[in-house]
Amino acid sequence: MEKATLATPLKGIVGAAAGPLEKALGLRTVGDLLRHYPRRYDERGEHTDLAALEIGDQVTLMAQVQRVTAKQMKQRRGSILEVLIGDGIRTVTATFFNQPWRERELKVGKWGLFAGKVTEFREKRQLNGPEYVLLDPDDENAANEIEEFAGAIIPVYPAAAGLPTWTISRCVRLALEMVAAPPDPLPSDLRAARKLVGLDTALRDIHRPSTKEALYAAKKRLKWDEAFALQVTLVQRKQRAADWPAKARPGRADGLLAAFDKSLPYTLTNGQVQVGDEIAADLAAEHPMHRLLQGDVGAGKTLVALRAILQIVDSGGQAALLAPTEVLAGQHHRGIVELLGPLAARADEKALAGMLGDTDHAGGTGGAGRLGVELLTGSLGAAARRRVLAGLAAGETGLIIGTHALLSEGVDFADLGLVVVDEQHRFGVEQRDILRAKADQPPHTLVMTATPIPRTVAMTVYGDLEVSALTELPAGRSPIATHVVPMADQRWLDRGWARIREEVGKGHQAYVVCPRIGDEEPGGATDRRPPLAVLDVAPELAEGPLKGLGVGILHGRMAAEDKDAVMRAYAAGDLDVLVATTVIEVGVNVPNATMMVILDAERFGVSQLHQLRGRVGRGSAPGLCLLVSEAVPESPSGERLAAVASTTDGFRLAELDLEQRREGDVLGAAQSGKRSAVRLLSVIKDADLITEARAAATELLATDLELEHHPVLAATVATLVAEDRAEYLEKG
Repeated sequence: MEKATLATPLKGIVGAAAGPLEKALGLRTVGDLLRHYPRRYDERGEHTDLAALEIGDQVTLMAQVQRVTAKQMKQRRGSILEVLIGDGIRTVTATFFNQPWRERELKVGKWGLFAGKVTEFREKRQLNGPEYVLLDPDDENAANEIEEFAGAIIPVYPAAAGLPTWTISRCVRLALEMVAAPPDPLPSDLRAARKLVGLDTALRDIHRPSTKEALYAAKKRLKWDEAFALQVTLVQRKQRAADWPAKARPGRADGLLAAFDKSLPYTLTNGQVQVGDEIAADLAAEHPMHRLLQGDVGAGKTLVALRAILQIVDSGGQAALLAPTEVLAGQHHRGIVELLGPLAARADEKALAGMLGDTDHAGGTGGAGRLGVELLTGSLGAAARRRVLAGLAAGETGLIIGTHALLSEGVDFADLGLVVVDEQHRFGVEQRDILRAKADQPPHTLVMTATPIPRTVAMTVYGDLEVSALTELPAGRSPIATHVVPMADQRWLDRGWARIREEVGKGHQAYVVCPRIGDEEPGGATDRRPPLAVLDVAPELAEGPLKGLGVGILHGRMAAEDKDAVMRAYAAGDLDVLVATTVIEVGVNVPNATMMVILDAERFGVSQLHQLRGRVGRGSAPGLCLLVSEAVPESPSGERLAAVASTTDGFRLAELDLEQRREGDVLGAAQSGKRSAVRLLSVIKDADLITEARAAATELLATDLELEHHPVLAATVATLVAEDRAEYLEKG
């Protein structure tokens, strides 16, 4: 029989299992299946940690049967079999309804793999009707059934409902029996220099390791595949971009930037000066800038970006600031106009200046006096939109701030020189490309992120960008205290609401954040209570513990004018408490807000919690953030919240966030809509390997940029990092 290749469809290899593999896990070919690596490896007799079980998780446990109890149900006819399984330290109950025959299989003392969904009954974790396979070599039938677990090291795969790990393992075994040794993409000299095993050996040993040493060697090799493919792609893009032409924008000594710097009532931080110099030098060059500006919450990124914008305008160009939401776009517009003060030209002044030929008031690319700043969002009225577009095309507007509306047909620039993208992870490549295509030559690009990024992540995710970091906060920022509040303890919760009343009594304001809006369609069946919702919580607070205070709501599905009205009212102090979703996560700046209560805090990620917390303590008064949660303290969610409460160091929290998230999420698979090419590589733990891969990719591409002499590597890069994925990684 002809051997299969990595491109062979699974149907001819695994038969009827091909359908579930594709539907549940997106696995279509032999290569897909063989790169669906085990999540972990169990050894017989080794304990499995049962402490980390969370309700709703789909888990596979290695455990021993400790007690079997058969009962008749009292409320209705039928029987229930309760099987207590444990790891020698903790236990969990597996329950089977109307399946009394399982008592003959599940004998006390037997070890097995149990796969199912974690539920809760009477405040105790349990597995309801789990699938299982017993690891009993003395049982002939069981031994046949678990042939794929014959080794001492047992692979446990990422599974799905109805597709347990042993089914996946059986399919992997069939694929390994049928597949021919694939061509190896890594150059032989690179493999030899780093003592890497061949690809065929690695793919076999990752699934069927005979020893721990073989497993280590397989993982090391396959991590190199992932790191090298990504770095080759990023280095290619960086070198190609370096050859693009761009218009140099050096600014001028007597322009808007000089006037703005002179008007500032405070001194720039050392970091702002240094990063500003780096950006200024990039803008003055004849190749397009591709720079990532990262900094913690409140580090002053907007000020740095505005100074770059002014340098572009002083050089006769225009700038566009792309924000992910209307709330954030509006906030940027108000904040930048406020920062500019008298240097910002209002729309009516620009129109008058145009009629009078007054260059001191011409706001865009030619005037020396003021900067024309406009806001363009999808909710802008037709007449206002026409006015904004006309000013932009005529060059009267120096800076346009907007949402996806900036990408629309008919949005034309006189001379687009700089694109600033805020919160980059919320935009796809097509959107950024559309905006850049509105320039005659590639514009300079500045990417801003408020999520601090460790060095290796910047090298991996933003590998073709130069990176600048703002690591110090401006003077005047107040400390923020953070505490975890158990939702079950009503006294703590009542004290939290009383504290909001105290803050309002001092003349301050507060936020209450919920994970959900409340008008969504009900989800599928789940053992978890639905997340708390803005539309439910706000009236309960207004009629209960916060009665008498001005309580407003804000969420993403409100009409744009309503959102803007609420934010203006809150910023003006007309509302005491704002009950909101994560629409306030980035960019919202109300210095008078001193307190935040985040409900169901365990349902948010570390970085998201840090961003939300950054909305308070922005003025002279100290901030307070309460993380209200049902999470058990020793669970992963509980530990995550404790970490957020323990530090306000965004860079440390970013590393923690990465440690607790799947690497594919870190590298953007969720946004690209594709299965991630990164499955084993850890951007934290494998920092040295990534650095090595970067150097090796740079060396290889220096003499073979298009990989003409490395066709197998070229094909592998194209497969692992699909073109739209590569574009997504470009980040600029």
